[in-house]
Amino acid sequence: MKLDALDKKLLNLVQTDFPIVSRPYKELAEKLNITEEEVLSRLKRLMDADIIRRLGGIFDSRKLGYRGTLCAMKVPADRVDEVAAVVNSYPGITHNYLREHEYNMWFTILADSPQKVEKILQEISTETGITDILNLPAERFFKVMVNFELNGV
Repeated sequence: MKLDALDKKLLNLVQTDFPIVSRPYKELAEKLNITEEEVLSRLKRLMDADIIRRLGGIFDSRKLGYRGTLCAMKVPADRVDEVAAVVNSYPGITHNYLREHEYNMWFTILADSPQKVEKILQEISTETGITDILNLPAERFFKVMVNFELNGV
């Protein structure tokens, strides 16, 4: 999909200057001198084309009282889809991916206490029958901010 100049400007604004107001798409439209409907239409087209995979806020979970942990499981290859469905059914799971490793399923959990993390892991273990789960709580926080500047593209 070829991006025009307006798509690029919209993507730059959405990444770096998304308005926190009751009608954010209207405000974006005003900045771009187009209609709110055109902003929504363009964003839908960009999402349908997988240019945008997710459009939403990012919160500092630590400041909201949550803690994150990285977990890894040994999942038999023939059970990956089944186990992933169980893991992904928990709202605190933020990422879940496969790796070529003895521990092949890795996922992150955000919860409001270490006890809640342990409860979720115990439930996952009970539901899947898999007992070999590593819990690797975050000890230090690293945040990498990436914005894709699209003016020169």
